[in-house]
Amino acid sequence: MSVKSSDLFEMELTPEEACIVDECIPVKSFKKGTVLLSEGKVANTAYYVVKGLVRAYLVKDDGEERTTRFMIENEPCVNLDSYVNQTPSTYYLECMEDCELSVVTQEKEKELSERFPPYQELCKMDIEKQFGKAQNELAQYIVSKPEERYTELLETRPELIQRVPQYHLASFLGITPESLSRMRKRLANR
Repeated sequence: MSVKSSDLFEMELTPEEACIVDECIPVKSFKKGTVLLSEGKVANTAYYVVKGLVRAYLVKDDGEERTTRFMIENEPCVNLDSYVNQTPSTYYLECMEDCELSVVTQEKEKELSERFPPYQELCKMDIEKQFGKAQNELAQYIVSKPEERYTELLETRPELIQRVPQYHLASFLGITPESLSRMRKRLANR
């Protein structure tokens, strides 16, 4: 699959700039089930989902996995705290489908910033956008009930309902798969 670097940015790039970006941020294929980052490991790589689905999850003390986020096409995929501060990750990143991801390291980001100065501003704008989105999602999650979370998911990210196994959706919503099944039936009967 060929992806133009300009697809990764919301701006037009000259052919020379596109070459620089393609050189520093290649698109690579990852098979379903690939763990991109494990708890306790330092994130040395940041990703951007070109095609596919990646899940972020924690493992609780009892061994239960708790899904915290899903990243799909056109979304960054990184443990930002671990990547920027070079600290151990507190969660896992796993490919839920075969994925095409653009891949960048801090070394390549530095090179890209030197060769293509607008890159830093683009990254800053994207981080601010993602941070704001994450803050809103967390606040909404805290004040809502599972059924409200599910209907919000149906309205804002309906593609996840078809692409994510029910037990991962239930984990993300903070309920059991059985509760999700009952909730879906109730909502379907309305």
